[in-house]
Amino acid sequence: MSEQTFRMNRYVWHGRLLVGSVAAVGLVAKMVLAARTRGPADVYFFWAFAQHIEKVGPVRIYAHPMPRLPVYNHPPLAGWMLLGLDRLSRLGVEFGTLIRTPACLADFAAALLVFEIVRRRRSVRTAVACGIGVTLSPVLIPASGYHGNTDSVAVTLALAAAWLLADRRAPVAAGVVAALSISVKFVPVVALPVLVVAAWRGGRREFTRFSAALGAVLLVVWGPVLATVPGALRANVLEYKGGNFRLWGIVKFAEWLGFSNESIAVLRGPGHFVVVLVCVAAGVWPAWRRPDRAPLAVAITLGVLLLLSTASGVQYLAWPVAALFAIGFWEGLAYSALAGVLASWVYTIQKPTSWTYDQQVLGAVAWTALLVGVVSGYAAVFRTRERGPAAPAPATTVPAPSAPPLEVR
Repeated sequence: MSEQTFRMNRYVWHGRLLVGSVAAVGLVAKMVLAARTRGPADVYFFWAFAQHIEKVGPVRIYAHPMPRLPVYNHPPLAGWMLLGLDRLSRLGVEFGTLIRTPACLADFAAALLVFEIVRRRRSVRTAVACGIGVTLSPVLIPASGYHGNTDSVAVTLALAAAWLLADRRAPVAAGVVAALSISVKFVPVVALPVLVVAAWRGGRREFTRFSAALGAVLLVVWGPVLATVPGALRANVLEYKGGNFRLWGIVKFAEWLGFSNESIAVLRGPGHFVVVLVCVAAGVWPAWRRPDRAPLAVAITLGVLLLLSTASGVQYLAWPVAALFAIGFWEGLAYSALAGVLASWVYTIQKPTSWTYDQQVLGAVAWTALLVGVVSGYAAVFRTRERGPAAPAPATTVPAPSAPPLEVR
């Protein structure tokens, strides 16, 4: 190993250690927040779901009547998670703390993941800033530490699948993680075609291994429910369109522009599937053109998903945070700052489903920042050159520590 390679290896490890240390502090802070706050209504709903799952199991829960509770719209793996958390709570740990733990852990992993994605395409210094940005995002702090839910878990797994496929050349692991991603929350299903296309472009062997791993895990996790209560699963999960709130994005814009209730109903009904197709197409194209940049293609897809979402929920603001920081520091910072103020503002009034007009306007500004970030993502995908291994320095030259890093696995 040359002296320059050794220096760059050390530089990468120092960056990784810094991001990991800050992420660890962030994890502790979020867990303290989870332990000291009651959380929104979703915490109670998850607890109630867990009690019913304890009675009928995580398979038949979809056909089990649960009066006075929302639709159980969570994929099969979430049911097993709730069953496990409920049994852990019997050991003395509050269920409200446990249900928010997976999201907090996912944010820790997301910070390290974003560092790894960015440092292969930009400088290590930029990668450190992006990784720390994920940890300090004012969106993820309340969304994970206070609200919980499984959004951050699913999004982190989707990005991890793309990183494993494109950067680590590990199609089997990528297939497993991709399956887990849509099994804990169905939202990242729009990224699945992106991963399939990237695997196809990687060659027949890579595609076969990715598809086999993906299919095997889906069969194990989803198979029992599909064989037992397929109709209930389809109605509750596969066809779920979100609540009827008009707080964010194109539905809110349609209302402001004077669209009729019938038109908005069409947008949220049949139009919902058109939105999904657009989200898929938004990521498939760059994945086909540049399969080596699959993490950025998945990031774009997650951004477009919230950009065009016909559903509203303050926890949904967490979807594109890690994705935008994977695209670039300023893209992630701009969105996180605006959406973070909105999230904290909404949570402090204890009405996550009721935004004031001023909050809706701030949401529109955050939506614009998200749009700019998605456009920047396309520019990053199709950028002619990325920072890769630096050319060897002359023997008489001592490389500076701040030189662009080598691509190190």
